[in-house]
Amino acid sequence: MKPSRDITGLLQIMAALRAPVTGCAWDLEQNFQTIAPYTIEEAYEVADAIARADMGDLCEELGDLLLQVVFHARMAEESGHFGFADVVEAITTKMIRRHPHVFGDAGKLPPDRIKALWGEIKAQEKSERAQRRAVAGLTVEKPPSILDGVPLPLPALTRAEKLQSKASSVGFDWNNPRAVLAKIREECDEFERELDAQDQKAAKEEIGDLLFAVANLARHAKIDPEDALRGANAKFEKRFAYIEAQLAERGKTPAQSTLEEMDSLWNEAKAARVEKLG
Repeated sequence: MKPSRDITGLLQIMAALRAPVTGCAWDLEQNFQTIAPYTIEEAYEVADAIARADMGDLCEELGDLLLQVVFHARMAEESGHFGFADVVEAITTKMIRRHPHVFGDAGKLPPDRIKALWGEIKAQEKSERAQRRAVAGLTVEKPPSILDGVPLPLPALTRAEKLQSKASSVGFDWNNPRAVLAKIREECDEFERELDAQDQKAAKEEIGDLLFAVANLARHAKIDPEDALRGANAKFEKRFAYIEAQLAERGKTPAQSTLEEMDSLWNEAKAARVEKLG
């Protein structure tokens, strides 16, 4: 087996890894449930490479993500459900169907009409999917909802933004970001009351409400909340690394230092905008 620029080579490698007796023991014992976390992790690795503008890493990480698709498709083929070719056909069919203004007879449509048409086509696909599930005996435990289709495994902030967007599509939304800011202040006050009452369960609920409101504010400001939080995390890491480096020059560790010392160094890092360096 040699490296290949053809997708067929990757499919053959996966088939070999999953081959009984001669395959890889680890790959053979995997199933959809055990592989799913790796699929999510690889998607994050792709996002990380993009955030770092590292095209070399992005190429590699996209390959890792593609491997996940091939892995799932191979397991599905083994169980007689579908194969990789079916996955390709399904997505090409969907993309052609959702872009009649490019591949069909819809002609040159204005952006607002394209967006509306996209929603209409997705709604039709959703109805067809429900009918297909009913025929297959896959009963739906709850009645259809506007909020359907937002995957549970998504990061909570991302899922909150997508739920809010779906609700907004039918008019359930604030009129402007300042109204959301008022809601955030209200949630802060409610959390403070529960904190004073030392009610841990209620405080947890209010923190959830606060985070949900912040995600809503980000949506109104057209900011990806996950991306914003990743940026804040990276900023924190660089500033704290500055604290550690400065303390090391004094022969100390953070554990051997006072909060006042570390806070002073934090302010130095902030003033110097350390996160922009290096």
